[in-house]
Amino acid sequence: MNEAASKKPIGVFDSGIGGLTVVREIRKLLPKEDIVYLGDSARVPYGNKSAETIKKFGFQDANFLVKMGVKLIVVACNTVSSVALDYLKETFKDVPFFGVVEPGVKVAIKETRSRRVGVIGTIATVKSEAHKKLFPEGYEVIGKACPLFVPLAEEGMTSGPIAKSIAEHYLFELREKVDTVILGCTHYPVLKSTIKEVLGDKIVLVDPAEEVAKEVYNYLHVNRLLNGEGGNLDLYLTDIPPHYESLISLFLGERANNIRKVDIENL
Repeated sequence: MNEAASKKPIGVFDSGIGGLTVVREIRKLLPKEDIVYLGDSARVPYGNKSAETIKKFGFQDANFLVKMGVKLIVVACNTVSSVALDYLKETFKDVPFFGVVEPGVKVAIKETRSRRVGVIGTIATVKSEAHKKLFPEGYEVIGKACPLFVPLAEEGMTSGPIAKSIAEHYLFELREKVDTVILGCTHYPVLKSTIKEVLGDKIVLVDPAEEVAKEVYNYLHVNRLLNGEGGNLDLYLTDIPPHYESLISLFLGERANNIRKVDIENL
């Protein structure tokens, strides 16, 4: 085992703080790993941007983490995973990348009984059809963009009449068409109870975060890169609005102390 390499942190990035739902699962499975998280909160959301801009933002996010000396990068952002993952892998060839699209599809294939699956996500994620392309023949995949879910989550409006009304507006047409729905955005798990209320108990919700954590664990185990004495979490945000401390606790499931603001555009 390369001890120096094993002590390097895991890098995770997202367009905002939604990716902390992935960090939460990684910390459950790998409590002794150091993690560096970057949330591009100054430019959230990514899902209504062009592919060119998404690639540019994804490059800046990954470049920051590479300069922090991470041993791998989890692209927690579904939009970047859908649009720019291959580009990032080609650009940063020395760092392994893990996206969140394929893990969600794997779970959905196991869970669906009817082979009719819904994917809810940002406009860019749904338009890319990245999930749909990974399903075998014989599966019907229905994508539904829910662009207001990210600002709802970022404002902490995860339940109540406004959240439910918006969820009804987006999801009513999926209720009779699918038996499984992939949460195709890391912000959506905090809206899970509202989404579940609208879709009903018969529909299985798939959160890819748990599967991503398993893939990261397996990679580190196979390559003998597990850290046995870490556990630190450093959070970097490109903007820190006044209400973010409570929101970070909501997404992460714990209080975070090391929160710093960073400029990633001029590295």
